[in-house]
Amino acid sequence: MTIDFIDVQAPEPGQWQQVSPGILWLRMPLPFELDHINLYLIEDNDPVTCEKGYALIDTGFGVNKTQEIWDSLLSQLNVPLTKIIVTHMHPDHIGMAGYLVDKYRAPLYMSHSEYFVGRAMSAGSRGASDWQDDEYLVRCGMSAEYVATASENRKTNKGVGQVIRPIPLHHERLQEGDTLKIGADDWQIMIGRGHSPEHVCLFNPTTNVLISGDHVLPIITPNIGVYSTEPNANSLKMYLDTLPQFKNLPADALVLPSHKQPFVGLHSRVDTLIAHHHEHLGNLKAFCQEGKTIKECLPVLFKRELNEHNMFFAIAEALAHLNYLYFEQQLTRGINDKGQYVFTLRSAK
Repeated sequence: MTIDFIDVQAPEPGQWQQVSPGILWLRMPLPFELDHINLYLIEDNDPVTCEKGYALIDTGFGVNKTQEIWDSLLSQLNVPLTKIIVTHMHPDHIGMAGYLVDKYRAPLYMSHSEYFVGRAMSAGSRGASDWQDDEYLVRCGMSAEYVATASENRKTNKGVGQVIRPIPLHHERLQEGDTLKIGADDWQIMIGRGHSPEHVCLFNPTTNVLISGDHVLPIITPNIGVYSTEPNANSLKMYLDTLPQFKNLPADALVLPSHKQPFVGLHSRVDTLIAHHHEHLGNLKAFCQEGKTIKECLPVLFKRELNEHNMFFAIAEALAHLNYLYFEQQLTRGINDKGQYVFTLRSAK
């Protein structure tokens, strides 16, 4: 199964490319291995003045470099932003939302869960004890040295709040089944779960364009993780449950993702993502015929060497797959004398 990438050169930071009538594609840099995020501007009209503007989908990392790029880019466009739409609360998506909302006095549109999780995440622990964060890492099979280092880093690091500009105190709620008028068109709101709590995707049936955020990506798979904030979550089930709905959309829809290149081939990509996770689940079942810790399972899922940044997401991804099998009653879950989870294939009755 294949997908076809559109023949449009990816824009440099501070530039744009038209990807569909009335839609501009932007890119902002990220300080990671995945070094960019795609953002989109959709032609819109100011509801008060009726003047031309743009509705924005996602905002970039909340740092000074991104703000400088935004200021330059918006001065070139020389039209206001009418709506700030954030697909979900991860810092590369919500990071600059507060700055842009304040600059243009434009409304912020998000789903309810993403807005309040974003507010909580950016506020940090506010003095709450972090023993549960340490316990999570122990349960995942991480070494005492790793846990101690992570604990020390939390004390000296301001966390994701340092890359998220203050989130506005007001938002307009987006819900499954809603429509949002942008310009002359009504965009349908679709909700995905698993990568984040209530991820917003938008589909325009008139132009056959899907803005998929991180829920459906080409080439790479979205991180589906279980973290210390909800260690018994079944994130992978939520993700797999909310993927098939996208096959109800036209197979030839133009998909505008948050990373990599826009593409056509939505149905094939959904099938590939589902098959990818089920392949991992099958491999984990075979590997766990004898009890394994979460860290011991990492080579089954990841063939590349993991750096410190990647390790954080890798253990969360592994736990998501193992929790899925545990809740499906295909694996048992115990705790060894080191306090680590041990997952074992359930014996056939």
